[in-house]
Amino acid sequence: MFQLPLLNFSAQQVAGVCETLEESGDVERLGRFLWSLPVAPAACEALSRNESVLRARAVVAFHGGHFRELYHILESHKFPKESHAKLQALWLEAHYQEAEKLRGRPLGPVDKYRVRKKFPLPRTIWDGEQKTHCFKERTRHLLREWYLQDPYPNPGKKRELAQATGLTPTQVGNWFKNRRQRDRAAAAKNRLQQASLCSAGAAGPGRAALASEEESAGEPLLGSASSPAASLSSKAAASSAISITSSDSECDL
Repeated sequence: MFQLPLLNFSAQQVAGVCETLEESGDVERLGRFLWSLPVAPAACEALSRNESVLRARAVVAFHGGHFRELYHILESHKFPKESHAKLQALWLEAHYQEAEKLRGRPLGPVDKYRVRKKFPLPRTIWDGEQKTHCFKERTRHLLREWYLQDPYPNPGKKRELAQATGLTPTQVGNWFKNRRQRDRAAAAKNRLQQASLCSAGAAGPGRAALASEEESAGEPLLGSASSPAASLSSKAAASSAISITSSDSECDL
């Protein structure tokens, strides 16, 4: 069986190439490099513990949709704090995508909160400090300004915004999507309130006219009685009229 030649690449050299390819964003080339790289046996153990190589493997696993492998890498190795932000984003986004595929629809803010509660960050990529998912005021101000100019930024603008705010392009895209959803919900609520006010205003004059008719209908009947018998008869008729009118009024309401 044909054997690939064993090249004497040191762990530092392999790690350097991984870092360069990861920073360039060429994930496909990074994956080919990791897959086809023949190394000396003595370097294999060192590579399995190298933070740059492990992070590169995690990135490749995420972009390839191999989320089980990604979770295994992140949960099995203790990463330095400098890598936490990026690896946390991979962990959360992978779980978001799995949840969206399972539910068959995009996740809203509440859905994502539930996913984070169900799949908390492992301590290998989290120092125990509570992470807030609210952006700083300066970041929100920049995002709002861009949103007023263009609620649907293209990928280039998302990358530009990510550099300006320190966020990832995925975070920027999620913020714009959530903001559009909130604006649509607020607009729908306002339309519903306005329709309710218009309905109430149109029904008001009708109720007043009905009440006036009831009063005018009752007074002559009560005031026209000239004898005890007529009075009793009039009161009975008035009571009957008032009862009928009251019943009709309730039906109208």
